[in-house]
Amino acid sequence: MQENQTDNSKKLYSQKSIAIATYLGGPLAAGVLIRRNFINLGNEDHGKNALVIGIISTILLFPALFLIPEHIIDKIPNYVIPAIYTGIIYLIVDRLQGKELKKHKENKGQFYSSWKATGIGAIYMLIIIAGIFGYVFFSPDNLNTAKYDNGIAEFQKNEEKALELFALLETADGQQATDFILATGIPIWQKNLQILDELDNIEGLYKELKDQNQVLREYCKLRIESYQLIGKAIKENTNLYDSQIEEINQKIEGVLEKL
Repeated sequence: MQENQTDNSKKLYSQKSIAIATYLGGPLAAGVLIRRNFINLGNEDHGKNALVIGIISTILLFPALFLIPEHIIDKIPNYVIPAIYTGIIYLIVDRLQGKELKKHKENKGQFYSSWKATGIGAIYMLIIIAGIFGYVFFSPDNLNTAKYDNGIAEFQKNEEKALELFALLETADGQQATDFILATGIPIWQKNLQILDELDNIEGLYKELKDQNQVLREYCKLRIESYQLIGKAIKENTNLYDSQIEEINQKIEGVLEKL
């Protein structure tokens, strides 16, 4: 097999970024990022294999968790299982792409930001959560499943669009980023709040789903607050808001852990 060759003109995801996305979005998110690295390293076939393995691993992982007795799973801290599969995937990435990533860094090649990886992980986490709740709780006798599914799908699509801000912050000038925040980013998060209100009004909605909606509502509000501060920082050309933005980002991570 021909060894992958690094191309410094193309960005890659670092092992740390892949680990962040994996912790949030499971093996599926890892497969997406590893696939992108393989493609940018010139090996699209390996990229396809990585994505397929990520999908299969996700399909196998979560049903397997349901097989663990409840009295055992209740004793396991929430972070343990994600930490385990994140560690395993970190080692796999090191084995498959470690040399190329190290060479890319030594040659001063560019890497995608950790924020972008975080956003991707969050998106796939929501996809997985929607699937799990749909499998466990949905009953066509007393719940409009199609309406809920469509609402979550729209929420996820909106989130993906809003998170494009972090790519703009890397590649565009400040004016483009602030325009995006005001015209697209914040309005999208506000639209997602409206979607959650509509989902709460679905007849027969389970309490677990309403609780999930409340966590997602908190997540959207924090994103709005974060975008407002980022916009102010760009407009005023200052670092004065960095500590506040970081504090909000930590709160966002805490909210995502609740999910």
